Amino acid sequence: MIFKQSTAVNIGAQAELGACRLLKKHKLKVIQQNYRCRFGEIDIIAKSDQHLIFVEVRYRQSSSFGSAAETVTFKKQQRIILTARHFLSRGDYAELPCRFDVIEVSSDKDGKLQFNWLVNAFQE
Repeated sequence: MIFKQSTAVNIGAQAELGACRLLKKHKLKVIQQNYRCRFGEIDIIAKSDQHLIFVEVRYRQSSSFGSAAETVTFKKQQRIILTARHFLSRGDYAELPCRFDVIEVSSDKDGKLQFNWLVNAFQE
């Protein structure tokens, strides 16, 4: 996937779209994108046969100041966990064990998006 560097919103949307494709390629079902509640937002909620997966997608143009995953701070993790609990309180998927993944997205010199999927990147 190649994109024009226009706006951060556009790049973020393209990164999330590519992350959804990656998840689907690995036989996961994307249940919801951009789930929002008063606690925060979860970029992607997906389901495998064994897990409900809450995915944070992080784009970094350069790793000069650290990886994209390093931007998922403890405080951000706590907001994601609270948001996941809110999602689970609806009861639809409460029977499945959960995990929290991060998909790092960067672009190569040609503007092609590169994905690095960190399974079980953090825990509750």
